[in-house]
Amino acid sequence: MTDPIQRSAIVTGGSKGIGAAIAKRLARDGFAVTVNYGHDRDAADAVIAEIEAAGGHGIAVQADIGDRAGMATLFDAAEQAFGGVDVLVNNAGTMPLSPIANVDDDQFDRLVAVNLGGVFRGMREAAKRMRDGGRIVSFSSSVVGLYQPTYGVYAATKAGVEAMTHILAKELGGRGITVNAVAPGPVETELFTKGKSDELIATIAKMNPFGRLGQPGDIASVVAFLAGPDGGWVSGQTIRANGGVI
Repeated sequence: MTDPIQRSAIVTGGSKGIGAAIAKRLARDGFAVTVNYGHDRDAADAVIAEIEAAGGHGIAVQADIGDRAGMATLFDAAEQAFGGVDVLVNNAGTMPLSPIANVDDDQFDRLVAVNLGGVFRGMREAAKRMRDGGRIVSFSSSVVGLYQPTYGVYAATKAGVEAMTHILAKELGGRGITVNAVAPGPVETELFTKGKSDELIATIAKMNPFGRLGQPGDIASVVAFLAGPDGGWVSGQTIRANGGVI
């Protein structure tokens, strides 16, 4: 148990990839972090162990973000452990790719439930339970502007995230809560590289002027800015952290 006035952050999908980098960065910035995971408890525990070894505080909490009760579970755990919530990072997502003609109803429903429904429920929970002056950061994607084949439903869910971000920022501004979205380009994570050949990855890396893939730390730095004191005048925005690919 930590001091109940310590700033507290929830990071969904915080056990791997970008989410893990965000959780560790926010802990380094002084937040007590609730690291959400779906299935891999060992990975979440490893993130918590690294946070605690560096002198920070964190807990790992299992919740399915696509389930209606998932976000409430995370807020309950964070409030019990740390006294409240100051930052919500809606990072968890799923990205099965397929031409629209080949997307079955189950795949569509799961994409919408996690990528759009999970963010919606996170925003709703934060709007009711977050402390004044807080920060909500949700994840979109630069594919919203790239319009690449096979990304149709995925991009649609992320476009919905951006729309809710802009509107919620206006609804919560009176409480000093900022609401923003981060839209990465290709980032070198397991989620991105899985199923792709080395040749394809190299081609994608050359799409931006820097000629490389983004790294989880690149994105975590943007989230840290939005979650920190220097981001207090940025709200209702989508930050396209993609190395200039679009």
